[in-house]
Amino acid sequence: MRSLHIDGDSMLHRMPAGLKLASLSVISLALFTINHPVVLAIAAFVGLACHALLRISAAEIWRRMRPFVLIVVVVALFTGVFSGVTEGLVALFRLAALALFASLVTATTTTGDFIDVITKAAMPLERLGLLKASDVGLSIGLVIRFVPEILSRYEVIRDAHYARGLKPRPLSIIVPLIITTLRSADEIAAAIDARGIRSQK
Repeated sequence: MRSLHIDGDSMLHRMPAGLKLASLSVISLALFTINHPVVLAIAAFVGLACHALLRISAAEIWRRMRPFVLIVVVVALFTGVFSGVTEGLVALFRLAALALFASLVTATTTTGDFIDVITKAAMPLERLGLLKASDVGLSIGLVIRFVPEILSRYEVIRDAHYARGLKPRPLSIIVPLIITTLRSADEIAAAIDARGIRSQK
């Protein structure tokens, strides 16, 4: 499976996962309190520059950002049409900065570290009997792991259309993508149950 994590020995790689997630939360809150497009554009540029400091190529940055580009553009255009150009630029740069900073965290944090942090954070709720912390951590880890996998499956289906001389259409891509994803989810769930992970106390 393709991973969002990139091996490295940068300061961000060495930073504890909990601290990175906490910092991302603070940055996210700060971005939503800023309403000046220039400041938000600078924040987005900083996020992009940090990718360069990690020696992540432009192609890799685009691969990581591509799933979010359409959402960011649509939200920005919608906001611009109904609330004005300035608000549209605010939405564009805010979401772009948020996606870039989140990408930095996923690029420098392994899935195992994510699971450990989320599991520890959910322990107080487990003590209250509201949920099982290990299940929450496992669920978050699987979601993070499946994001690049779904993108990879989309590319395979799209390339198969081109190889057959067919023009990719939303319905002809979405249906097989959903089927293959659900099939993989069933296989992973069966593997988890076979190992007794969800039954562990």
